Amino acid sequence: MLRLLRFVAHRFYTTWSTFWFVLPFVVTYPAQWVLRRRPTWHPYLHTLNRGWSIFAIRMWGMPVEVVKKNQPPATQPCLYVANHSSYIDIPLLFKAIPGFINIVGKSSLANVPLWGPIFGSTYITVNRESAVSRGRAMIQAKKSLEAGRSVVIFPEGKISLKPGEEMLPFKDGAFQLAIATGVPIVPVSMPLNHRFMPDVAGTLRVRYSPLRIVLHDPIPTTNLTAADVPALKEQAFRIIASEFRPEAAGIPAPSTLRASGAPANSKPASAETQAVGSQPQFLPNS
Repeated sequence: MLRLLRFVAHRFYTTWSTFWFVLPFVVTYPAQWVLRRRPTWHPYLHTLNRGWSIFAIRMWGMPVEVVKKNQPPATQPCLYVANHSSYIDIPLLFKAIPGFINIVGKSSLANVPLWGPIFGSTYITVNRESAVSRGRAMIQAKKSLEAGRSVVIFPEGKISLKPGEEMLPFKDGAFQLAIATGVPIVPVSMPLNHRFMPDVAGTLRVRYSPLRIVLHDPIPTTNLTAADVPALKEQAFRIIASEFRPEAAGIPAPSTLRASGAPANSKPASAETQAVGSQPQFLPNS
């Protein structure tokens, strides 16, 4: 009986959360489609997207803690580097980071029906398997920072197989960009997103879970050179990982009406490492 109630509760909450995420988009879609047509209208489109994110998160009903440490003036463009752990990373970033920000997302987002063309025309998309695409994305991000528009990058490149516990090695691009433009780097920790909506292939799994996002102290990059990239990268990595919680590690198990053993998405550690294609970084508190 308890398993049945848990199964029904999980299905209901997944449906509820999906409904309140999709409805605001459907209602505002005509306005978004119009606003995407001219770059001068994109700040208003981003404001609409931020409102959509805030409303949906509020309707999900769980507490959200936003911590902002010594943030720079609103007129100072920054490069935000965040861990990547869930489908809701972007909505939570839109909620927490003020101003007309830009974000670098995977190119497949631009192929999502209806919403994809809007995202692709307003933000930066990149095919991480293509050197040409990566170079183009960095040029766009540089122009954005030079125009005074902050940029968000996920330096892992993709979601870790153990989000909230282990991060993939950071790539150099974001840190090279910050040094080239002289803008400060703001590390961003989102240690609990994977508990609410994990990246599980072939299924949509939503669980009621508190969320937390921390915008850490800015790291200045003035007077740094390319030789400082490894140290800068390691510094940001450790700051972001400092907010990870051992008790929040792991993906929520699927709800089922049948007794089962290990979760369907569990794999031996060696298989996970092979799937990623590189050795993950192990954190002190993992």
